[in-house]
Amino acid sequence: MFAMLCRSYHAPLEWTQLPDPQPGPHELLLSVLACGVCRTDLHLVDGELPNAKLPVIPGHEIVGTVLDKGAAVDRFGIGDRVGVPWLGWTCGECPFCTSGRENLCDAARFTGCQIHGGYAEMTVADERYCFPISGDYADAAAAPLLCAGLIGFRTLRMAGDARRVGIYGFGAAAHIVTQVAVGEGREVYAFTRPGDMAAQAFARELGAVWAGSSTDAPPVALDAALIFAPAGPLVPAALRATVKGGTVVCGGIHMSDIPSFPYKLLWEERVLRSVANLTRRDASSFLALAPAIPVKTHIVDYPLTAANDALADLRNGRLKGAAVLVPR
Repeated sequence: MFAMLCRSYHAPLEWTQLPDPQPGPHELLLSVLACGVCRTDLHLVDGELPNAKLPVIPGHEIVGTVLDKGAAVDRFGIGDRVGVPWLGWTCGECPFCTSGRENLCDAARFTGCQIHGGYAEMTVADERYCFPISGDYADAAAAPLLCAGLIGFRTLRMAGDARRVGIYGFGAAAHIVTQVAVGEGREVYAFTRPGDMAAQAFARELGAVWAGSSTDAPPVALDAALIFAPAGPLVPAALRATVKGGTVVCGGIHMSDIPSFPYKLLWEERVLRSVANLTRRDASSFLALAPAIPVKTHIVDYPLTAANDALADLRNGRLKGAAVLVPR
């Protein structure tokens, strides 16, 4: 098979021919139909995920068809269409796993980081961490649901029942979670890169009641703020924009350093928290909810060989919605 391989940090992915993978007892062999391009993939190639196992095939928003399966597989059959998310394996035995917090498992392995991912023609994945994909979605349209959607969903849930929700960084996750929030009757206030009028217009198209620059103050105080942009200075800005008792949730896997800020921004029982990874319960809940809203993903297709172009477009803010690689 052919794949785009990350051999070293700070270097372009390499178009490489590799042996076809073979499924283990609990694994599915998948023909990759589509794989989303996530900001986490940028953090990988930039060396900001020090636990990555190089060389590795990136990609953790995988939609594929089952070609073969291991002897212990009992949830999927040949020809089934499945989705593979970031969480690829957990121990099942630690205090985190046994208390419903498998996303915090110290031994966890992640797709496209310690496990080869979907920037390839084929891949294998543990069936216990795979999910059926609704027939409401075409292959490429479903791919962003598997990380941008899942992490956005978990981040929104961490905000509780907040009615007025600010979203900082209007990329793939934000364009999905905006639809979820609006569908739940919340008000969305979108914050984009300064001067990015296209992203602000896109946010309003999706139902945001206000859209402006990340340097602007919102017209009303927010009950919660979700931060998807990997920029630490947004944290004090978001705290400043929230009401007493409000919540700021950092939804990314990596962020630049948060600058010092006066205690008064956190005082009055504001909450600052992060989101780490996802659980299988998150995936089951969100993948059932998405077609019911319905969430419509906005995608830009790239051939597999153009993975470096897709990453560059993501890095430079040239995308409206999400990039998706289509191997065939």
